[in-house]
Amino acid sequence: MLHDFLLNVDNVVADLSQDRPRLGRSSTAERVADILRDRISEGFFQPGQRLSEESISEGLGVSRNTLREAFRLLGHERLLDHRLNKGVFVRLPSAEDVADLYRVRRVLEGAALRRAPSEEALALIKEAVLDAERAAEQDDWQGVGTANIRFHQALVSLNGSPRIDEAMRQLLAELRLVFHVMENPRAFHEPFVDRNRALVGLMESGQPEKAAAYLDDYLDQAERLLIHAYEPNR
Repeated sequence: MLHDFLLNVDNVVADLSQDRPRLGRSSTAERVADILRDRISEGFFQPGQRLSEESISEGLGVSRNTLREAFRLLGHERLLDHRLNKGVFVRLPSAEDVADLYRVRRVLEGAALRRAPSEEALALIKEAVLDAERAAEQDDWQGVGTANIRFHQALVSLNGSPRIDEAMRQLLAELRLVFHVMENPRAFHEPFVDRNRALVGLMESGQPEKAAAYLDDYLDQAERLLIHAYEPNR
């Protein structure tokens, strides 16, 4: 079941005010959507949570109209639900969504692994692995989930396509919402900390086909665990 999670207005305003510099001189709806998408990817907003126009617009220092347009954009990305006369809520993806997300991941990440990584790209991937390991040592499983998302975003960047990078950011934000169905985050995330390290080892040793095959098995396991978590609710 979903973990109970409520943010009071003061916390939302205080946390989101830190993101104001990212808006630059013009607080466009696209930039606001980028910030909210990142916050969803980090686990700041969780499925079923109603988003307060008042607190978010105050926190980011943007108009209600700009925020509503950002909400509309994120609705098209399947991250938010607009409910008539009730407001805007963070969406919980379905089991069918999970299967489709993993279908896309196999294509994007498998293609990336067949490319030789640059030293810079490999450094970002390894940094995400280290961050996950540090978070695991501190029993911070939300932090592990965030580092894992950064790991896969960095992995897909090996494709060298800004369009693929953008698609992956949207996909991973939706996937983060799926993680909340797991009653025991540690049991879900912990095995993949080691598997990420093993995947990097295959990449560093110049074995792209073995790395791609390893990833296929990795994604199969993750998909099975997540869909199984939905079964009592189907």
